[in-house]
Amino acid sequence: MLRNFLLAIGLLCGIIEAGLAQSALIPYDREYYHLLDRYEILKGAFVPHYQTGFKPLRRDHVATFLDEVDETATGRVDQFNFRYLRNDNWEFVDQETALSKKPLWKKIYQRPSDFYYHRDEDFDVHVNPVIYFRGGMESAAEGTNFRNTRGITLRGSIDRKVGFYTYLTSNEVIFPTWVKDYVEHNGAVPGQGFWKRYGDHGYSYFAARGYLTFKVSKHIDAQMGHDLNFVGEGYRSMILSDFSNPYMFFKLNVNVWKLQYTTMWAQMTADVFLNSRNRPEDGRYPQKWFSLHRLGMNIGKKLNIGIFESVMANQADWNYMNPVIFYRWVEHQLGTPDKVMLGTDFKWNFAHAMQLYGQFALDEFVFSEFFGIDGKNSKRNKHGLQLGYKYINVFSIPNLDLQLEYNQARPYTYQEKFEHQSYTNYRTPIAHPRGANFREAIGIVRYQPIPKLSLNFTGIYHIYGTDPDETINMGGDLLKNRLEGEDGLGLYGHKIGQGVQNKLLMGNLVASYMLKHNLFIDLGHSYRRHTAEDVDKPTVSNYSHLSLRLNIAREAYNY
Repeated sequence: MLRNFLLAIGLLCGIIEAGLAQSALIPYDREYYHLLDRYEILKGAFVPHYQTGFKPLRRDHVATFLDEVDETATGRVDQFNFRYLRNDNWEFVDQETALSKKPLWKKIYQRPSDFYYHRDEDFDVHVNPVIYFRGGMESAAEGTNFRNTRGITLRGSIDRKVGFYTYLTSNEVIFPTWVKDYVEHNGAVPGQGFWKRYGDHGYSYFAARGYLTFKVSKHIDAQMGHDLNFVGEGYRSMILSDFSNPYMFFKLNVNVWKLQYTTMWAQMTADVFLNSRNRPEDGRYPQKWFSLHRLGMNIGKKLNIGIFESVMANQADWNYMNPVIFYRWVEHQLGTPDKVMLGTDFKWNFAHAMQLYGQFALDEFVFSEFFGIDGKNSKRNKHGLQLGYKYINVFSIPNLDLQLEYNQARPYTYQEKFEHQSYTNYRTPIAHPRGANFREAIGIVRYQPIPKLSLNFTGIYHIYGTDPDETINMGGDLLKNRLEGEDGLGLYGHKIGQGVQNKLLMGNLVASYMLKHNLFIDLGHSYRRHTAEDVDKPTVSNYSHLSLRLNIAREAYNY
């Protein structure tokens, strides 16, 4: 199967369309992409060059949108943001962008966005260092925690036909206590996967991403490599998020008329060998195969609706390689051996200032049980739901933006029925960080009072259920099989928060100042209060930190 898959990719590469420029993608960073959302909402109509339901986005598509924006009608903060975005994608922007006033040795930082670049008709390359230095103090832990990240990123194209991107960093980190607890329970660092012990309380790991992009035709482009993907418009995704670590995939993206059709095939890590201390050890880890289709359609200029279907299989199967087939039908023909999900997402921009968005992911559907005809709260009634709202320039206050979001997943959603079919990658969820059996409310306030200063407050309230012990499965831990473990309830009576009920209240305030292009200093404080029915008193953490970062997104431990 793998040989045939590689042959198909080779055939596609062999028909790369001549004369069509290709670019790398903009790494998914919530604050960066918020700027793109902001200006699309203010525009009052969708950007014709791309749809935002499947991220990340191509740099050349974003640059075309930036060329069309009339920044003279905006204030000085938005004008600064437009200059920043244009400088960051300058090789594709038609408008003139800034050169550095004092480049080093005439070659280093000739442009504000690039440590080094070379661009001619045959070869384009942009090289940048990656740095993240963070120090912090937490009330619930002794000593300081820190992050020490050093690395490099480069992107470019060859013959304007094949784009490429590479990212590599070396990291030593001491996490806040709740992140450390997550790593110790799952045996994986969220977003990174494999790790080694660093000192007594820290973790050491490499982080790497890399891919190729190319045009198949005028309206079809492809991407192959290791990276992360994100489906939806929210802070979270109930379909596919960036919470797990990078995985190998091949993706086709079709943009024609008002439609965007994306199909992706990925290989993920099904499980990890852990030693007696719950640390990863050597061995060939079992793999699993993930396939996803999503069709997005613009209805008018303000409403976009998407439908998706995905399947997680514990072995490679050529049947799922068909990019225009109904996966559920295929799975039925195979004897229903795999895990199929389907659902929808939408966004609606209105009033030149607001957006409603949402997702519905259906794991299993039995009509009489879904609507409570045969009994209420069936164990087979499994789905995830999201509903969100964005308000730009709240109450006409420039650059004050609000985002509200509600997420929930019923017990046993995303869990496997057969081995290695849960919606996880390297023992971490590929959708919501909590897994399932939860309700969550999120509020985000973003304010940019002056061009280089951004303030961000994220508040989260979370109710979720956990298992009293390892022999019981109440439907929240995706590392467990939904058919194994006792729950004491039978088929009906399963409610969100069942098991040991937990409540989490979290607030995170961060001030970020841009010293130079993509060089930030962050000062932040997090408050976290966790209560559980089986614990006598709350666990309260106050965590303050100061960071310096270059060409890397700000870390967020909001879970």
